[in-house]
Parts: sequence; C-alpha cells; structure tokens
Amino acid sequence: MDKGFGRRRRRRLYGVGALASVAVLAVTAGSAATAVPAQPSHALPADWLPTVSPIKHVVVIFGENISFDHYFGTYPNAANTDGTPFQAARHTPKVDGLSHELLTNNPNAYNPKRLTHEQALTCDQNHNYGAEQAAFNGGKMDKFVEKTETDKCTGQPVLFGEPGLVMDYYDGNTVTGMWNYAQHYALNDNSFNTNFGPSTPGAINLISGNTHGVQAVDPVTHEPVSDDYAVQSPDEHGVGTMINDPEPAWDDCSDKNHTAKDNLATMHGRNIGDLLNQRHVTWGWFQGGFRPTGTANGYSVCGQKHANVGGQSSVDYSPHHEPFQYYPSTANPKHVPPSSVHAIGQSDQANHQYDVSDFNDSLKAGSMPAVSFLKAPEYQDGHAGYSDPLDEQQFVVDEINRIQRSPEWRSTAVVLAYDDSDGWYDHVRSRVVNGSHDAEQDQAVCTGKPTTQGSYADRCGYGPRLPLMVISPYSKVNFVDHTHTDQASVLRFIEDNWLTGRIGDSSFDARAGGMWNMLDLWWPSGGKLPLDPKTGAVTR
Repeated sequence: MDKGFGRRRRRRLYGVGALASVAVLAVTAGSAATAVPAQPSHALPADWLPTVSPIKHVVVIFGENISFDHYFGTYPNAANTDGTPFQAARHTPKVDGLSHELLTNNPNAYNPKRLTHEQALTCDQNHNYGAEQAAFNGGKMDKFVEKTETDKCTGQPVLFGEPGLVMDYYDGNTVTGMWNYAQHYALNDNSFNTNFGPSTPGAINLISGNTHGVQAVDPVTHEPVSDDYAVQSPDEHGVGTMINDPEPAWDDCSDKNHTAKDNLATMHGRNIGDLLNQRHVTWGWFQGGFRPTGTANGYSVCGQKHANVGGQSSVDYSPHHEPFQYYPSTANPKHVPPSSVHAIGQSDQANHQYDVSDFNDSLKAGSMPAVSFLKAPEYQDGHAGYSDPLDEQQFVVDEINRIQRSPEWRSTAVVLAYDDSDGWYDHVRSRVVNGSHDAEQDQAVCTGKPTTQGSYADRCGYGPRLPLMVISPYSKVNFVDHTHTDQASVLRFIEDNWLTGRIGDSSFDARAGGMWNMLDLWWPSGGKLPLDPKTGAVTR
C-alpha cells in the first residue's frame, strides 16, 4: 500500500464482514494479481463490496490533450479581463506553475501568453511520441515551438492560431469550472503522462499501466500482420509496444466503420476490468457516441455527431479513445446495449462497454457501478482542433452536478485526469524512469536512460505533466498535492481500494505514486459544489 494511506487505514475494511474476510485472504496489496474466488453470475451492489476506504464509487472522467501549465500555469491568479470572473479564496496554496521568469524570459522561442475566453478554439498541437521527446531537448524544455507547435489550422477558419501558440495557457476566466473544483477539492501539480505520446497509449496506461503487448492485425481476418505504426519494437511474434493511435481490433466502428483499410491493433495481457470482474466489482466504460446509429455491411455504425461552440461538427465516438476495445476479454465489438438499466456494470451482453447515457440512466436508477470511466463525445472531450475548454466544461460540470445530486455522492470520488498533453508547453521536466532505444523514434531524453529491471526497453516515460484532481466528500479542501503520480496512479488507486492485486507483466501500477494524500478519509469536508455548466461559476 502507499505510505500516505496510513497504518490505521490498512487495518480497516469497509464492507460486510464475510466478504471482507474473503478479500483479506485473497489479496495481498502491492503484489502481483493473486487468485480470487470465481465470479458469480451477478456482481454485488457497490455498497456491499469490501473496500479499504469508505469510498464505494470511483468515477474517472478522462479528458483529452491538456498539459498542466496549459490549464493551471497561473493558478490561482486570473486576469479577469474577459470570460467569467474568478477570485481565489484567501490562503489558496500555490502550484508549481509559470513564474515571472518563465512568463517574461522563457528559454523557448516565445514567452507564454494568456489565451482569452474568445480564443477557446485553437489549433491542435503535435503530440507524437518522438516530437514530445524532442521538445524536451534532453530536459532543457526549450524546443516546444520548433518540435510540437502547430500555429496554422488549415481549412478551419474558426480556430485560433499564431506563432508561439504552443506556449500559451488559459486561466480561471475560461477554465473556470476546473479552477473552482481546485478551490474546493484537491489538485495535484506533480502528475505525469505514464509515457510520451498521444491518446491511445495514455488510455491504455489508465486501465493497465502497460502499453507493451500490442499486436497489429488485419482489419477483416484479425490475422497478425507487420505494421510499424501500430507496434514499436516487435518481437518474433509481432508483439511490441504501442506509441501511436491504431484503432482497436474488437470494434465495429474502427476504420471509419470498416470503410478504411488500415490495420487494427489488439492488446495481450490484462486490464483493470479483468481484475474487477474477478473481485465481483461492478464497473463500466461509458463513452459518448458508443450507441450505434445503424448498421452497414454487417458492422455497427457509430454516426452520431454534434457541433462545438464554434459550430464545427465531428463524430461523437472515437474508437482509439476506448481502451477496453483493444482487449478481447473486455470488448463489446457490436456495441450491444445493456440488457437492462440495472444490468449496467454487470457482466451481461454489453460486457461493461456503454454509452454515456447509460451511466446517467444507472445513476438515476440508483445503481451506479462501483467503478465508472466517463469519456465525453469528441466535441466535449477538450481535444484542440475539434473541441475546446468551454465544451469540455459543459460535459464535466454536468456529470459532476448529476453525481452530487445523487445519494451515491456521499461515498464517491470523482477523478479528473487526461490522456496526454497535446504537445502544449509545460515547464516541468519529467523524471524518466524507463528508457527506450528505438533509433527512429527516441531522443536523448529517453536513449540516455536505463530501463528498470524486468521492464520493457521500448516504452519511455514518464512523459509530460498533466492535470489531476479528486472531487469528493473525502477530498482535502483547497489543497495542492505534490506527490509524484502518473496515469497508472489512478489504476493503482482502484486496485488498492477494491483489493484486486496488480496487473503484473511490468505494469507501471507497481511503481505509481499514490493518490491517498489528496484525501482525508477520517474527516470528510468536501461539500457539494453546484456549478453552471456554461460558465463554470458557483451557482449557490
């Protein structure tokens, strides 16, 4: 267990006595995943399950493409020249953000500038595995403009772009909801992408802590094929590490509903869904646009679209943002709906993969799963180029408001985390704990580092710094945590709370820093905080 959790907390299990006894015998925290009793036909209600804390529900809202400095670089000081006014509470702790020196004499080619509320729609930056390493420039953190900047958005006149854009940031007048959550709950300013690279590796790290184990397959036959986009450093069986965004093999909606011919990717190994199933824990991944809009050529079609605040439309569902669809054990290839509202979270025909609307239905019915991962539709996921902070805020605030209005709020922890940095500037150099030596991809920041004993020598990390928050009655209030964490810390938190054991196979969950320091389990003081989804302002 993590040191910050405390010895007294380790001795107490929150759950019915008989099940707690089974849990203690079945799992030794911190070890590789251990044998557990066979799963019954139906998992137990969340409140009945043994946990090491009073938290019976975890909801992970997993956003897209934000570096810490891009949202929190000047926290808690806002300009208040546009957007929603923001005034920090007295004695708000400072974060490791953009100092006066970094704002006025930055080592990059441009100084960071504040983006206004009217500049919420911006160009998407280069967030590839190699480009992000190059921007780090061996740890000098001074080549973002040359290596990850995209300052012109071809064919997208509503998007803002100018030279130096990659350095720029928002403050509490635009990301108002995020700053208000930081004011009233717990924010971590020392959390990192588990590896360098884009969306899919980040999502895989969230659920397994291990991007090794990927294999490219033919989109029709699922026979293994050679593909250096999907697989880095393959072994003799074509299994290697994922550093890009191949689409999942076990998803009808991949390859633009199978109208394209790109190879797909399957993952070997286990994920947190497998461990939760063994522990009889209800869980689900809920993603916008997952519900099919029809069929074509024998495949389900995900055709639902929405427009962002600038009027740009995009398809809601992005297959490569759905990590469980890469694993045969947890995939729902045909996007089959749950058999009933009360079956959501159970092991039925949907196999734990759902539309966001299914989460809201289960919450309304009083049967929210113990562990839920929420992924916004594309226009609300925060990804620059087709989404933005204002649309992201609408989704995040709306979902948290719903949860806080429910009886389950009293035993819930909502985690706000991100899949990658989008290449946006962040001044903090990550501690590279696992090097890599691919001549075509890796830069000095990775090739000069050894790999941990027993780990794979082809997944460089930690990568860029990302935001991380915990919103809960048990959150420390107006608190900034400096514990070193990464995406696999969210995985580890779930593993520890439900006594699942570890993923194994060199997963980063074994080395991930803990999130317990963001919580006060003995004196819960994080009250409800209703916000306006459009403005992010406190409504009470």
